[in-house]
Amino acid sequence: MQVFVLLFNARTENEGIHTLKLEDRDVVLMFESEDDATRYALLLEAQDFTNPAIERFDQAEIEEFCQSGSYECKLVPEGTLAIPPEVNLEQTDWSPEGKAQNRQSQSRLEPDSQESSEFSETELERMRRKLEGLL
Repeated sequence: MQVFVLLFNARTENEGIHTLKLEDRDVVLMFESEDDATRYALLLEAQDFTNPAIERFDQAEIEEFCQSGSYECKLVPEGTLAIPPEVNLEQTDWSPEGKAQNRQSQSRLEPDSQESSEFSETELERMRRKLEGLL
């Protein structure tokens, strides 16, 4: 199966993959849908991240990469609205200049459905306004 991931400085010596810091784990998001990956990338850009590239890979290749690098991977099903966190880590393992200054983030995944939500109505409304502002 083909999946989409977010890369920074794609196809360069300083290429980096977007990861989330969830508790003590680093997680790579694998999007089933290119549109969902693009939407997530736009939300990152709105938070002043470097413009990520959306790249298609074989799911097995990303899973192998994650295993070899002690990362976890999470498949984001088509139609799931992945929201980057508002707060990002101060240090990252990657930077546009090639220096280590970690800019990983934590994220919440929320399916597009009418099921009960773990977000308050105020938080959902704030997210809707952000997304509408991007369109």
